[in-house]
Amino acid sequence: MENIKPNYTREESYDSERIEKLAYHYREILSLLGEDPTREGLIKTPERVAKAMSFVTKGYSQDPVEIINSAIFREEYQQMVLVKDIEIFSMCEHHMMPFVGKAHVAYIPNGRITGLSKIARVVECYARRLQVQERLTVQIRDCIQKALNPIGVAVVIEASHMCMQMRGVEKLGSATTTSAFTGIFLKDTRTREEFLTLISNKYR
Repeated sequence: MENIKPNYTREESYDSERIEKLAYHYREILSLLGEDPTREGLIKTPERVAKAMSFVTKGYSQDPVEIINSAIFREEYQQMVLVKDIEIFSMCEHHMMPFVGKAHVAYIPNGRITGLSKIARVVECYARRLQVQERLTVQIRDCIQKALNPIGVAVVIEASHMCMQMRGVEKLGSATTTSAFTGIFLKDTRTREEFLTLISNKYR
């Protein structure tokens, strides 16, 4: 049978010096945990973990305000713009364990709008850092408020934290919900209720 090799080349871009330094420390961590970092299954693990951590914390090298500023348009639209169910993958800064969930982000323009994908990119930028969910929620809100100066911004995040499910209280299925509002979403109950109803009836 002919041996067919896939026409695929994996392309990754990393700071080689940084990866080397991180890999050194992860090799030491493996030893401290009681493992043998020279055994077959672990020889390349320190480098793999170094690259993985560089990827999941890539948000430090990105400017979320600039992300929005790269696609701002004049538009006289003053109704709610909602981008919901934005997937979040982040790392808890207390235990460096993942928390995953979804973000729902809305704003009411005041003469300026941004590309819809930019909202998701802002969420991604802040999520790809060591985080707490409370701060992540506020950072997303404040970034959109600063960049667009809209009539109001609303952010809700619901996430599951591995530091609660894998260690500590070990409560599987638990979820944490956080919210942050500005402008009309704070002042006008009907506007806030409309947002909460649109993202999911369970928030009513």
